Amino acid sequence: MSTFHQDDHFYLARKSQTLRLRARFFQSIRSFFIKQDFLEVETPIRIPSPAPEEHIEAIPSGNWFLQTSPELCMKRLLAAGYPRIFQFSKCFRADERGDRHLPEFTMLEWYVAQFNYQQLMHQCEAMLIATLKNMGYDQYLVRQNRKIDLTSPWERITVADAFFRYAPMSCPEALAKDQFDEILVEHIEPRLGADRPIFLYDYPAPLAALSKIKKSDPAVAERFELYIGGMEMANGFSELTDADEQRRRFEEASEVRAAKHWAHYDMPEKFLQALQTMPEAAGIALGIDRMMMLLANTAIIDDVIAFPPETL
Repeated sequence: MSTFHQDDHFYLARKSQTLRLRARFFQSIRSFFIKQDFLEVETPIRIPSPAPEEHIEAIPSGNWFLQTSPELCMKRLLAAGYPRIFQFSKCFRADERGDRHLPEFTMLEWYVAQFNYQQLMHQCEAMLIATLKNMGYDQYLVRQNRKIDLTSPWERITVADAFFRYAPMSCPEALAKDQFDEILVEHIEPRLGADRPIFLYDYPAPLAALSKIKKSDPAVAERFELYIGGMEMANGFSELTDADEQRRRFEEASEVRAAKHWAHYDMPEKFLQALQTMPEAAGIALGIDRMMMLLANTAIIDDVIAFPPETL
């Protein structure tokens, strides 16, 4: 983790180039979505009930919570008839701090009605290629003296194949031993996207969370993650639109959270009600700060934001 300099003015001034690069990244993304007839939206960052998730803990704000994602509110907009929406949003997660993690971070999230996860992968690729080309990255990025080829098409690999290729055990074995995340982080993630971006897709059904199960293979969910330079950059999926199934998943996650003595969240009833009329859709969240780590060619997330929490 980077060390805070005593001279606050010098510390901020030396980030000038990176902060200007960050601003250009925002502007280029906005330009892409506006041309694609997306509506930029704003939703509250302080909410009464986050989505209960087994591995993500929200930060309390009075009797409410700071959002871990704008997902629930954005899907309510989808249900209300807004078919293409995007948002740059501040998100918050407890106990997340490290070279790649911040308790407060910036997310780009977007949703498209009548899309599935395959179409969203193509759109994500097109958006980033167009955005980066607009910034002068025509063919490649450089990370730690290694070129990352940006030319289309980007690679794709299923989770099952990635485990077969890189892991010491199969995906079902890792799930049975409750070691999926550990194996993924230690053995698979460092191999992904080293030379060109890659989509890791078809996650095991138990890790579906808010995503749709694949009809042709009920063992997996229609979910993907984008990796570039060994880092996870985005998480997207075909949206689950079955309110009863979503409630069941939330209840199961709440039981796991209770066993860990984590905070209790009331069921997000307004979201579940909206889900009953939400169209088929796909949505994705992309980490702005991590993308900036790539563009700035740094291994430390503190370098790409103006004020790490320790400097406040």
